[in-house]
Amino acid sequence: MKKTGVFYHPSFSRRSYLTRGARLEDFPGAIDHLLAHNNIILYESPPIEEEWILKVHTPELIRGVESDHLCSTAWHSVGGVVLAGEKICTGEIDNAFALIGAGGHHSGKDYFGGYCCFNDVVITITYLREIHNIQRFAIMDTDAHHGDGTRDLLRNDPDVLHVCCCGMESESEDGTKVDIRAPGSSWGFWGRGEKTGNVDQQYADNVKNEFYPRVKDFKPDLIFWYFGFDTHQGDYGSLGLSGRCFQEIARFMKKTAEEVTDGRLEVVLGGGSRTDIATNVIPPIIEILADFHP
Repeated sequence: MKKTGVFYHPSFSRRSYLTRGARLEDFPGAIDHLLAHNNIILYESPPIEEEWILKVHTPELIRGVESDHLCSTAWHSVGGVVLAGEKICTGEIDNAFALIGAGGHHSGKDYFGGYCCFNDVVITITYLREIHNIQRFAIMDTDAHHGDGTRDLLRNDPDVLHVCCCGMESESEDGTKVDIRAPGSSWGFWGRGEKTGNVDQQYADNVKNEFYPRVKDFKPDLIFWYFGFDTHQGDYGSLGLSGRCFQEIARFMKKTAEEVTDGRLEVVLGGGSRTDIATNVIPPIIEILADFHP
């Protein structure tokens, strides 16, 4: 069985920039049955130090985040993502699920918004490069919306493969920055459609077919899956997906990481607002990471 870390801070359950309420209010209770197993470890997310934020963002952005009361969880959110990456790279755990209170992929060098404050994944990449000499990364972003901040920050970085499943189609000259159109994305930026049927399989197949050959050739040291459940039927970015789709992608990402990076995979929670969806879709993904499912 894999040793899986879950990264969490109590503030994430009290308030969050990403919700109309507290989407993680059922946590950590929702995973108590998983924490009873000795291969799933709960870590409390620490606050990130400002020196690491300044390596990615401007001082003006930090001051803006400080003045936005909805960003109060941002420091612990980034701190947990960084700590998860460190625990994976030092071999303390095999993979991780990082819960967050404030998102990251809409945050660029000098701007933030779209429910995001600091760019957690890019700060983690910066930290791992400097502290652990881990240089090469791949990101699969399945949040409902384009990860514009992440793309802007990494646009000229050939050692990061960034594949975003959103409403766009594009590919950089060197093939390391790719946008793939999500099935159903034409329903609108905020995804008002509630399509059912085979959209789960279409979406999962799209991710697998587009990401696998690229990441296999790229050979990263660590894979990030930026997972937003805002694509779930009934949430604000709905593409009509269900938990079955997320579980299939989780199994694919885990298997791919085992083949390409010796299992080093970090799942970072992205968008999504509904408490009931968070409670239903997150625990099964942690089970898959920990080898509870075939």
